[in-house]
Parts: sequence; C-alpha cells; structure tokens
Amino acid sequence: MASEQSQPLRRLTLPIGGRAGARWVGAAAAVLFVGFAATGVLPAVYALAALILVVAITLLAGRDPVGSAAASVDNLSTQGEEQLLGAVIASMPDAAIVLDRYGRVITFNAAARAIAPALARGAPASLALRVPEVVEAMRDARASNEPRSAEFSQRVPVDRWFLAHVRPFPGSAPGVGLMLLVFHDLTPQHRVEEMRVDFVANASHELRTPLASLSGFIDTLQGPARDDAAARGRFLAIMKTQAARMARLIDDLLSLSRIELVEHVHPDTPVDLTPVLRQVVDGLQTLAQDRAVEIAITLPTAPVIVPGNRDELTRVFENLIENALKYGASGKRIEVGFAATTAPDGTPAILVTVRDYGPGIAAEHIPRLTERFYRVDVTQSRAEGGTGLGLALVKHILNRHRGRLMIESEAGKGATFTVKLPLVHKQSASAA
Repeated sequence: MASEQSQPLRRLTLPIGGRAGARWVGAAAAVLFVGFAATGVLPAVYALAALILVVAITLLAGRDPVGSAAASVDNLSTQGEEQLLGAVIASMPDAAIVLDRYGRVITFNAAARAIAPALARGAPASLALRVPEVVEAMRDARASNEPRSAEFSQRVPVDRWFLAHVRPFPGSAPGVGLMLLVFHDLTPQHRVEEMRVDFVANASHELRTPLASLSGFIDTLQGPARDDAAARGRFLAIMKTQAARMARLIDDLLSLSRIELVEHVHPDTPVDLTPVLRQVVDGLQTLAQDRAVEIAITLPTAPVIVPGNRDELTRVFENLIENALKYGASGKRIEVGFAATTAPDGTPAILVTVRDYGPGIAAEHIPRLTERFYRVDVTQSRAEGGTGLGLALVKHILNRHRGRLMIESEAGKGATFTVKLPLVHKQSASAA
C-alpha cells in the first residue's frame, strides 16, 4: 500500500448538494463574515482568513459522491472556480498560501512568491519555504487541527522578519481538509526597535563631546570671560560650530533610520541619473572652488534610467562627491564617469564612478568604511564636519535600490567609489 505522502493531491468533499449548493454556501459565508468584520464581532484579518477558507472549501466541493476524495488537483474545479480562488488569495495584503491535507500547495499570491520564489502548485510547501519553524507549525496544525504560529527571519538579501500563521479549516478532522498559511511582515516593528536602540546608543556617544564643549564654554562665559568681549566672540563662534555639528549628526541619524525602516521596499519610479549628477556637481561647485579642486564629469549621450527615488539617489552622489572634495582635495581633481555593465543575472546595469587623486585609503580600512561612525582619521573627519554616517547612509540607500557600492583605493594614489545600479531598460550608456 502506498504511503500517505505518495497519494495524489486530493480535495475535500462535503455533502452540500453539488456545485450549486457550494456556491450558495460561499455566498452566504461571504455575507456573514463581511458582516462580522463590519460590526467588529471579528477582527478584519480573522474574518478575511475564515472567509477564504470557506470559499476554498466550497469551490473545491460538490461533484463526487459523499465521502469520495479521489479527484486530482487538475480536476478539482472548473477553470472559473480556480481563477476565483486565486483572485481571493491574491487580494490578501499579506503573503498567503492554501495547502491541502498533505501540505502541498494549491494556490498562493505574489507576496508569497516574493518570500519563497520556489513555490509551485502541487509541490510540498516545505520544499519552497525551507524554514524549520514554519514546517513544524504546519505539521502540528495538521495533526492537532488547531492554529499554530511561528516567527522566523530571512537574512538575504536584507534582514526581514515574519510571523507565520497556520489555520486549518474549522470543523475538519485532524489531518483532513485545507490549511491557510499567512505571513505577516514584522520587519517594520523590528526595524523600529533596532532604530530606537541604535539611536540611543549612537546619539549618546556622538553627542557627548559637543555637549561637553558647549557646557564648558557656557560656564566660561558666565564666569571668567563674562566681561571679555574678544573671548565671548571667539567662544560663541565655536559654540555655533558645535551646535551645527549636533544638528548634522541628528539629521544623519534620522535619515539613516528612515532608510533602514523601508530598506526592504524597493522603489520603482523611473529616475534619469544624468540630471541628478549634473545637479549634484553644480551644487558642490562652491565647495570645489574653496578647495581649489576641479570636478570633471563625463555625462552619457542617452538618458540613464534606473528604478529609484530621486531624492535618495541625490543624497548618495552628494555624499560621495562631497567626501572626495573634503578628503581628496590634495589631488586637485575629481572625475565622475558612467559605464555600462550587466548584473549577475544578465540584466543591464550602470556604473557611476567618483575618483579622487588624494592620499587614498589604506587597505585595512576599506571593509569597514560603511560601518556607522567608522572613521579612518577621527580628527580630520570632525574637523571637516563629518558625522561618520555618510557612507553608511549610501550603503543602505543602495541596498534599497538593489544597488551596490564598490571601493578601490591604495594609500597615496587616491580612491575610487563605484555605484552599481540596475537599469529600467537596456540602453546605451556611452559617454559623450
């Protein structure tokens, strides 16, 4: 006798008077659960989950004699019924999968495919999910006929957290009937908690020095320098600088926190990088003139359209070019250029390079440059008004844009920062 797992994909049949009866049951359930949600008897998410299970059962019921369970997934319902079931699941805001009694996939929505790209209709969900906590919850729910939940995380391509709910169809015997698997995204809550902890730790550390300076100068102005006009003017100028430093630090911390909160949400608005780079270079010309540095930019002949957020991409290139002006000024020249390339999957991409001819960066520092508050030279960074967060912000913005930052440098020979971004369409990026 074949084992239970080797049986063909089956459906649950109910004595409800055939397909017409099943449709009446589905319609009645829809009215009932919508009423529950509207009146607050049930939370909306639970009412929706229960409604989907009822619709799934009624759609897959009604043609075999009572007690039969021998139809394959290809004969479960008409094409229209399958489309309706798929539409119901697709309408759910969270990732959702409908499973049969053996834990095999009947249908799922696009959000579920994003979590588990290997999902396939008729295949065991455990093969696509490969999450021990969720697989164990599915087994427990099937055996006990009780809802189960499991929290898990994904680390690639970015950190994400989910709470998986497994709910068997109510009223079925253990091991029989359908199950609904729903994934609730906990990433925003986790990010908020991490942001709170990081902000307190980082802000308290970085704000201590300027606050101590301000406090010391205030004490001096209230005491020995109370009537010293020259000292008062000098101290007030320093206090203004320290206050501006604290403002920049807080602004960078908040910007970084906002980006990390939505890092897993990829923007898809088409943005032309050509005017973005031109605007950034024009805006930094005053700083370049003050440092006696020439910015040479080679723009492409055709638009370079990437999916992204214009303001965030502007922030990326502002940080990179401003860093080159501040820390590579001794080279007297900065070059900004474009080059076409391809991503690992063969899709077209663009490279934007920012090269300076300054003192360069020693090899041991390069892997840590995008860490928060990491500085090669703390004294120089603070003298230049740096917060130690610029490259960390660049890294997280590029992660959100499915991009990458590459750094090449050798002490005494300058540094090259290269941004790689996917293109919206294949296009020429040859320089003018």
